[in-house]
Amino acid sequence: MNRRPGSHLVLVALAVLAGVVVFLTARTLFPELSTNHDEGVYLQQAAMLLEGKLWLTTDLPMAFRPWFFVVDGSRLYPKYSPVTAALFAPGVALGVPRLVLAAVAAANVALVGLLAREAFDERTGVLAAAFALCTPFFLLISATFLPYAPTTMLNLTFALCYVRSLRRLDAGRNRVSLAYALAGGAAVGLACFARPYTAVLFALPFVAHALVTLGRRARRGGLPAALRAPVSVRLLALAAVGLAGVGLTLGYNAVVTGHALTFPYQAFAPLDGLGFGYRRMLHYDRVFSPWLSLNANVTLLWELATRWTVAAPLGTLLALVGLGSLREGSDPEALVSDHTLRILVAGVALSVAVGNLYFWGSLNVMGRLADPTDGFMGSYGPFYHFDLLLPLSVFGAVGLRRVAATVRTRLAARDGLDGRQVRTVGVVLLLLAVPVAAGAQVAALDGPVARHAESTAHYERAVEPIRDHEFESGLVFVPRTFGPWLSHPFQTLRNGGSLDSGDVLYVQDRDAAGDFAVVDAYPNRSLYRYTFRGEWGPGPRPVTPELQALTVREGPSHTVRAEVGTVGRLSSVRIEVGDDTVVRTPNATGDTHTVTWQVAAGHVRYGNTVTPLDGAEEVALVVTFVQDGGATLSYRQEVSVGTDGETVRLLWPGETRVCRLTTECGTEGTYLDGGDYVEGVRVETSVETANETTSAAAAVSSVQLRSTERMASVASSETVRESPPWSMVTSSRHGSRETTSVWSSRTHHESVQ
Repeated sequence: MNRRPGSHLVLVALAVLAGVVVFLTARTLFPELSTNHDEGVYLQQAAMLLEGKLWLTTDLPMAFRPWFFVVDGSRLYPKYSPVTAALFAPGVALGVPRLVLAAVAAANVALVGLLAREAFDERTGVLAAAFALCTPFFLLISATFLPYAPTTMLNLTFALCYVRSLRRLDAGRNRVSLAYALAGGAAVGLACFARPYTAVLFALPFVAHALVTLGRRARRGGLPAALRAPVSVRLLALAAVGLAGVGLTLGYNAVVTGHALTFPYQAFAPLDGLGFGYRRMLHYDRVFSPWLSLNANVTLLWELATRWTVAAPLGTLLALVGLGSLREGSDPEALVSDHTLRILVAGVALSVAVGNLYFWGSLNVMGRLADPTDGFMGSYGPFYHFDLLLPLSVFGAVGLRRVAATVRTRLAARDGLDGRQVRTVGVVLLLLAVPVAAGAQVAALDGPVARHAESTAHYERAVEPIRDHEFESGLVFVPRTFGPWLSHPFQTLRNGGSLDSGDVLYVQDRDAAGDFAVVDAYPNRSLYRYTFRGEWGPGPRPVTPELQALTVREGPSHTVRAEVGTVGRLSSVRIEVGDDTVVRTPNATGDTHTVTWQVAAGHVRYGNTVTPLDGAEEVALVVTFVQDGGATLSYRQEVSVGTDGETVRLLWPGETRVCRLTTECGTEGTYLDGGDYVEGVRVETSVETANETTSAAAAVSSVQLRSTERMASVASSETVRESPPWSMVTSSRHGSRETTSVWSSRTHHESVQ
């Protein structure tokens, strides 16, 4: 192996550059995290580990349940093992978690270079590190808080330690050799703990080599002598430490799930695992057949080869050329010859590609087989095949050197050029090739980066009111946009490692009983509601957000008054209390119509009609107008009401929506001050409470929404509000009456760095 003194510095420089590039990519492209909502799971798990917790405990698990957490009684624990989160934890503790992403990226580039140097020479090692750095899926996946890059770092560490342990033994450095063996075992053990199947697929070629090595020695001198040999001691030491990692995994399973062989991801979704047949996770299910698997994996590998390698498809073609090195000679006396190591690296490519046929995640990474650019594959690349970074980079570097050597030889032989002339022609060819390669690289990254940038803009817009508000013991109700989960889709609106402390806690906005249970559990926190107008999903879309201050109005009775703008002919006024509905068709004149209703202990009164109220209910007022042409427009205000003896509580203000063609709509109809509405739309609400008592949670007075805006269309979900883009509308009371004032929040709240 040729030793070039400067190659170490170049390799270090490439590793540092990789860390800087990934850090900046994470900061600029994913400031609010990505569209893969698993990131929030790992970051919250990291915060839990820093608090010394493997799970969260709460009497309100469904109110606090984060995305991909298992509910087990009063416990909440993530479906993932804690290894990746533990790696992220130091960065979380420092307040700059993306430093860990940079460190992992730098380590992966350095490890690829070192393994290439072991298999070839130092120049190839430097070039392989450069290939890894320039691989598109390496850049995007490494910039996210996902387990793929950290697990690959552990796998590469195992591979390098395995090779160096045997090679240092060949060189007579026994103590160093044993240290490498122990380190390699620790790395593969942690990789198995982090992602067992990923670690097994990567380690298979090395395990096969270890077995062949032991088998040869057993045939020569018998099994007892073979086991006492230094090489056997190294391999057995590595295996023992690696198996300790497996034992740690089973122990963790036993503590968390109650069964050593039940992984948390199985507790979350028992049919989400390896193998063919019926597979299911949450509401998504498929029959994963061998033919479907083959079709998916062939498509995935083709996309990888043609879109996600260095200057695709040039990187793939160079790697194929580099595979020609496998035909070169070997040293049968060496424990791990260069030729053997090259076969092991190629074996990783084979085991990863073939092994993923048995994993239905290789199908799910693509949204649709007919359109491979859809889904996670189109935005991040093949993250279940992230370990292919090693063979693609190593053999790509070898291929480039072989092509360059062939061109140089043929130029010298055919045209009779001297060395200086050959170098001059080589420089010219390089200058011509660089723009082509750069163009291919840009083309590979252009689409995914554009999609991520667009999503990030929507995320930043959506969470801006919370990010820029300074909380002091706050509790924020968050809409269940994608079902009964927190941090899905808004990952930065997540809790930390404790549900008992912190400047702000996030909780799901559920039914009246659920919301009052949260209020009662946290009586000393200021209440807020995060809401938005627009429709989010299935991909990020533009929404108009708002952070509203809430209060609990408490007294023997409340009178709610709603004044709405007339938009056509008044059709009906409905009061909905649970399954009971009161419908009236009063006359309406003028530009507005006013509805007044009362709530007291045990009933809701509208006009002369009394509807029973038992416990906690959502009381909804729905005022419907019929417009020209027959279209309907409904104002809907929902208020959480709870009764307890002679006392009635309101969570005020309620949620107000303006719905077209239906009396009930989602967030696309959320009424916000200054929104884009059909002409005539106007909402003003107020509440009067008799003999009001103030609870601890009512430190902030109630909110009154007001709008006199007359815009174009209530159907648009892409509204643009005048500055400020969000406002908190608070009110002051005179006796039991309220007046409103509007103020803008511009204070600072830290998001993930």
